[in-house]
Formats: sequence, C-alpha cells, structure tokens
Amino acid sequence: MGTVIASASMSLDGYIAKHDNTIGRLFDWLQNGEVEIPTASPGITLHLSPPSAEYWRRWTTGIGALVCGRTLFDVTDGWGGRHTIDVPVVVVTHDVPTEWVDAHPDAPFSFVTSGVEDAVARAQMIAGERIVAITAGTIARQCLELGLLDEVAVDLVPVVMGTGRPFFGELGGDDVPLGDPTVCVQGDRVTHLLFPVVR
Repeated sequence: MGTVIASASMSLDGYIAKHDNTIGRLFDWLQNGEVEIPTASPGITLHLSPPSAEYWRRWTTGIGALVCGRTLFDVTDGWGGRHTIDVPVVVVTHDVPTEWVDAHPDAPFSFVTSGVEDAVARAQMIAGERIVAITAGTIARQCLELGLLDEVAVDLVPVVMGTGRPFFGELGGDDVPLGDPTVCVQGDRVTHLLFPVVR
C-alpha cells in the first residue's frame, strides 16, 4: 500500500483555517509566483515560485486518493464533483449526501459512514501504491491517534493567525513524536516540510 500523509498549509502558530473555515493568508503562496500550473477546476490556475512549483508537481502527481471529512466536503461543495488536483476523494461522514451524489453521478467520490479506519482502507484500495493524502483537522488527528499516518506534510506560511482550527487539534493521549524533516523546500512566503511519524 502507498504512504499515508496528512497535509495542509499551516500558520506559524499551528492553524489551518479560521474558526469559520476561511483561510486568511494561508493560500497566498499559491498565487505569488511566475510558474503557471493549471488545475482540474475551471477558472483556477496556480502561480507558484519555481521551488514551490517543483515541490507541488512532485507531491500532487504522487497522490492516488484523498481522504477528507464532511466539514471540508460541505465547505467546498465537494469541489463541484471534481477535486482541484483531480484525484478520487473518500469522505468520512455520518450521513451520505444523497442529493449531492444524485446531482454528480460521475464524481469519483466515495462516502464512508463506518469511520476513519475504513475510509483510509478504502482510499488505499483506490490508490494502490500511490500516496493517500489526508486533509488536516479532525480526520488527521484521528489517523494520527490510530497509527495510520506515515508522514506529515506542512506548507508552513509565515503568518500568525492567533486563533482558528489547528492542524491536528487536541490529542486524546500522549504526545506523538515526528522525525527530522526529510524534505525542506523554501518557496516564496512558504516552506514545504515533510516529517516522518515515529512509531
């Protein structure tokens, strides 16, 4: 099976969004460079610095499936049925949004109501040997606590938000150590880091 990696853009004080799920300046780095990268979403083209563009291409081409929670799915309206990086999406939810599913019959989305472990297993089946990307927040915390994460990817943005939604949230047990970063790429207004989870 492929590597399971939690990933997000994060402020210096550890937040991935404000409490109302807006992102403030966390995604500014996606539009501050000269390298154009089209996405699967109509009307959205990234403009990255050369180091970030190289990192982005390497990261996104390795992803075989993405796991997210129902909150992110609802905030984005399921990305209109096609994720920006054009990968299958597995959504952890208590209730399948049947109206959305009916309205997007060709969307490569799966809805898992039996928990995070089953969602990750489903994503691994879809991804094969490719990366399973986990969105940060509650789902990432549950994966970390269950021992499902192999690595943590952070796009560290030099901004202090003061409050908001943390990358992992409050852990239910002991601290979880991470190893030294295996990737450290300096972009423009962002540092891309990849940490192994120590087991």
